[in-house]
Amino acid sequence: MIRHIVLFQFRSELSATVKEEARERFKKKILALPEKLSLIRGIEVGFNCNLGEKWDICLNGLFENMDDVKTYATFPEHVAAATELKQFLSGRSCVDYEC
Repeated sequence: MIRHIVLFQFRSELSATVKEEARERFKKKILALPEKLSLIRGIEVGFNCNLGEKWDICLNGLFENMDDVKTYATFPEHVAAATELKQFLSGRSCVDYEC
C-alpha cells in the first residue's frame, strides 16, 4: 500500500473567508472522488488547527501502488480540484511512502 500525503499552504495575504471557502470546496471535491475512482482505498482532507505551523491543509490518501497514485493524480476531477486550489497557494509538499 502507498500512503499519499500532500500539504498545502495558503498565500498569507488571503482573507480568512477566502481561505475557508477554498478549503471547503477542495475538501468537498476530493471526498467525492472515491465514488468516481474505485482505486482510492481511502482519502481524508484535514485543516490544520495548530496556528503555529505553516501548512493549512493536509490530504491523506491510501492507494494499492504508485501506478494508482499516478492514475489518481491525472484523473480529470482531481486535476480540476487541484487546479482550483492552486491559485490560492504559496506552497505544496508531497510524500508517498509504502505502508
